[in-house]
Amino acid sequence: MSAAEASPAVPAAPQRGVLGRLIRRPLAVFGLVIIAIAVFAAVFGPWVVPHDPYEQFFEGLSLEGAPLPPDPQFWFGTDLVGRDLFSRLIYGARTSLIIGIVANGTAVLTGAVVGICAGYFRGWVETILMRFTDLMMAFPALLLAIVLAAIFKPSLWIVAMVIAMVNWVQIARVIYTETRSLSERDFIDAERAMGAGHMRIMLRHILPHQLSTIIVWATLGIATTVLLEATLSFLGIGVQPPIPSWGNIIFENQTYFTSAPWLVFIPGAAILLLALAFNLVGDALRDILDPTQQGHH
Repeated sequence: MSAAEASPAVPAAPQRGVLGRLIRRPLAVFGLVIIAIAVFAAVFGPWVVPHDPYEQFFEGLSLEGAPLPPDPQFWFGTDLVGRDLFSRLIYGARTSLIIGIVANGTAVLTGAVVGICAGYFRGWVETILMRFTDLMMAFPALLLAIVLAAIFKPSLWIVAMVIAMVNWVQIARVIYTETRSLSERDFIDAERAMGAGHMRIMLRHILPHQLSTIIVWATLGIATTVLLEATLSFLGIGVQPPIPSWGNIIFENQTYFTSAPWLVFIPGAAILLLALAFNLVGDALRDILDPTQQGHH
């Protein structure tokens, strides 16, 4: 039996009709709409904002110097220095999405490489990589992110890398377990017997079987990343003002929580909506791409 005959085909479901099945799920469609709006705001923000997000408007404060509530000129009101909150939220979407995509993409790539190498090579490679993974998992993610953010000078890209450094361990464990099982299959033994190198086996046979898991984790992880970025910015060690992010907008305006609640509730709702949207889409993709879920919906 040749290796081609021994190797099971990657399920067709992940390759065809995913989008069609996705749009038949109302919750997933809701999530896709929210993500599309956020992406549109991030990409076309400079052309759609009604005001300069950095400009402090003289008429943006009351006679007493307090922020203004939502009105026809300032749709979401103004912040404590008279800047337009709606415009800052639009620009903040760009910050949150850039960090979400870059940080989560780096975390997924790192976790996939570590998991595949540890599960395939075994021996001392497995021991070193997985013990290091266990060590990273032993630290609370938020506490480790705070320490790392405090060591490095906070900036958009540093925050993205800090978040990636604490978020790769979960996917590494999942990929490691699946790779270890795959590497014991007959079609892998057949490839080895035919003289295939390690890189060919990992790229041509191990990785394609992991794509469904990687796609799902890449989607679900963005929600976690967005929330962690907002948390770090709220604590003052994330993206630094005047660059707007949804977390530091809340941080800057928290003292007006009782007198100007829109300054906290509106960016808070934006964070929750975006995180919920990615979770809804990720859950739907997991149900569609995971063979064990077929026929359950």
